[in-house]
Amino acid sequence: MSNFTEVSNATNKATIELVRSILFSLMLMSFFAFIYFVAIILHVFFTNPHVRENARYILFTHMLINDVSLLAVMIFLFVMSVYLIFIPVPICYTLLTFSVNAFRVTPYNLAIMSLERYLAICYPLRHADICTKQRSFLAIVFMWLLTLTPHFVDFIAMCSSMPKTFFSTSLECLWQEFKMNKFQVTLRSLIDISTFALVGLVILYTYVKVMMVARKIGSGKSSAFKAEKTVLLHGFQLGLCMMAFTSSYTNSNLREYYYLMPITNFFFFMCIPRFISPLIYGVRDEVFRKHMKKMNFSR
Repeated sequence: MSNFTEVSNATNKATIELVRSILFSLMLMSFFAFIYFVAIILHVFFTNPHVRENARYILFTHMLINDVSLLAVMIFLFVMSVYLIFIPVPICYTLLTFSVNAFRVTPYNLAIMSLERYLAICYPLRHADICTKQRSFLAIVFMWLLTLTPHFVDFIAMCSSMPKTFFSTSLECLWQEFKMNKFQVTLRSLIDISTFALVGLVILYTYVKVMMVARKIGSGKSSAFKAEKTVLLHGFQLGLCMMAFTSSYTNSNLREYYYLMPITNFFFFMCIPRFISPLIYGVRDEVFRKHMKKMNFSR
């Protein structure tokens, strides 16, 4: 009986490892396909002055670059965590700080892109004056400052509650290793909740306003209807991003029952919301689609 149990456990472990390897391979293939589409879009952006001067495409390009950087760092940290490879604390904290800020920048970017569509449809005469190239870059700087500021507070709180030798050690690179006191946990939770609540309200407001204009026009091919679908897709992306917050609960509480939970959560709630970004603009957008066709014909 014991031999049968050992064989059964070995078979289960082998099956789990096989499925995990398949999921990881699928994630890597999707990531490289994502990079391929992003490279095409970036080529279009940097080789066409009209596209490079447009606030809509500036914000979208920033989001793509941010998402590529975030996924690259997150996949690296995920691999380190799976294989229990320890990283020096200063390097780990820097990578985690970047990944958390890049993760929070994405919702803000979605909100500002939704506001840009709202201005283009509801205030078309003022859109060009408000959504300029300079203001787009200022919005990007503001997003990063907004997400980085709480980390200074978090860093001070962390340093005040840990031994001086902590930064000379190595550890498994997870945020849980840096939760040194209740203040840090509460601060991070409040920031995440307020970020997604604010962005959710902005996307909902812009969607309703754009939808009202689209219904008045009544043409399914109008720019208002296209903007309505774009804002709705932004909301869908935001919803997937918010689902990432459930991963900490499921990873800690269901891991003993479902060993594939960490990589499943990471793939579906961290990677997929970023993978669909090129589809929202790169494939649906007429400007990008036109330039992509020219590139294919030239080859």
